[in-house]
Amino acid sequence: MSDTLYLSLWYPNLRLEALPDKLTAVLGAFAAHGGEARVYAATAWPINWTETPIFQRVWGRAGKESERGAEPRAAVEAALELLHDDYAYEFQIGWSLWELERSQPAVSSASAAVISAPGKNNLGRWAREPRLVRVTGYGPLFDEGAYEQDGHIRIDFGTDTPFLEEDTDLDAAGARHVEENVRQLVELTNAAEKDSGATARLLWSEMGESLAQRLAARLGVAN
Repeated sequence: MSDTLYLSLWYPNLRLEALPDKLTAVLGAFAAHGGEARVYAATAWPINWTETPIFQRVWGRAGKESERGAEPRAAVEAALELLHDDYAYEFQIGWSLWELERSQPAVSSASAAVISAPGKNNLGRWAREPRLVRVTGYGPLFDEGAYEQDGHIRIDFGTDTPFLEEDTDLDAAGARHVEENVRQLVELTNAAEKDSGATARLLWSEMGESLAQRLAARLGVAN
């Protein structure tokens, strides 16, 4: 069963005025580890997640590469111009992973046999696909101190399927793609922690299961 994967980062005695630099460092780590160099969108949430955003801007990802999105520093400055201790600041940035494009099997009317396209197995084919990742910085009073559990900065990676593919019988190529996704996740996690000066981190999921144990079991079986 797929789950949502998060990375939480904490900083000792973090002053609110230092949050922009931390966010810029975390967003900047993506470009070197399978992600995009520019931010797609930014939103400032007051009080808690039920409130209407006080700021929202979408720079987009279409058009010439030089015109796509906003540089991390510029995006952070725009969103955190309204710097309040009961706000949360959310940024969306692209990150590419190997994902299995599941194909709908074609069935001949005569024999009802599955027709596989060249270069594909009967499940589909692997391709590097971009996904939008959410990076959120928390003011200390937002949502009654949510940072204590979620981190001063939290990265929402989305579904953990590309790191496990638990519903797929992996062949050698599939196992390599999953391992590459895991390696990219580890490298990004390490870079975000180091570049932003975090002193504590936690990679966790909504269901509370250990991703490390699931990965070890999954790749052990696959190999």
